Amino acid sequence: MRNVVGLCHSIYWTAHGLAELVGVPYEEVSYLAAGVNHQAWMLRFESGGEDLYPRLDDAIARDPGLLRRVRVDMYRRLGYYPTETSEHSAEYVPWYLRDEAEIERLRIPVCAYVGISEENVRQYEATRDALRAGRPITVEGTMEYAPQIIHSIATGTTRTVYGNVQNGGLVGNLPADCVVEVPCVADALGVRPLAVGDLPAQCAALNRAYVNVNELTVRAVTEGRRDHVRHAMMADPNTAASLTVERIDALCEALLEAHGDLLPASLRRRS
Repeated sequence: MRNVVGLCHSIYWTAHGLAELVGVPYEEVSYLAAGVNHQAWMLRFESGGEDLYPRLDDAIARDPGLLRRVRVDMYRRLGYYPTETSEHSAEYVPWYLRDEAEIERLRIPVCAYVGISEENVRQYEATRDALRAGRPITVEGTMEYAPQIIHSIATGTTRTVYGNVQNGGLVGNLPADCVVEVPCVADALGVRPLAVGDLPAQCAALNRAYVNVNELTVRAVTEGRRDHVRHAMMADPNTAASLTVERIDALCEALLEAHGDLLPASLRRRS
């Protein structure tokens, strides 16, 4: 049983989107995904015992526009569909964002997330202001996992969600102390993650590169190591493919200075 679980909706929406692509109602689809957050893999994608991956291949063959998506490109090369959006998927690998031709080929919206973040802030501020003023707020149902988990704990309803938890052998070929994204059973007792075994070797290899960056970032904070911030950036596949080590150093120092007092004291720029 885990007292802490990290939540993300990308696996749900990936399964939902794939169901639309293959023409099967989402309610009739079953799937298994695992990996790390923002870089998990659709290991099984089925309906009534039928493997739906061949239908996905047919859909891609019928629509050449699908080939201009990062996650479709990754799926065709790696054999398993990634569970994060194309713009996010591109951020964690060395192949796409360093090359203007690839950005164009795969229609990567490099700056789109700035606008998304600004809209999120506007929505938050509008909700905050309404609460302060006592104005009514429209509340609607959602597929987000947090209310589902709360409902399961409160009512005893058993359901499967996807959560991010310490590995401890849940994914056999990823480090035991890293955080993995796996299926979890939620019920009156809380949230119980399920072991999925080993990932396909090529998927685990990419995940381990991702995990290395996470570990160095955490160590930078917990050990007060400013140099680990730079080490994390050097280990990041996208950064390493795009910048020389000198430019990585310069970027690291600029970011540390720009974030100033927002950083833990041990990581702030020294005078």
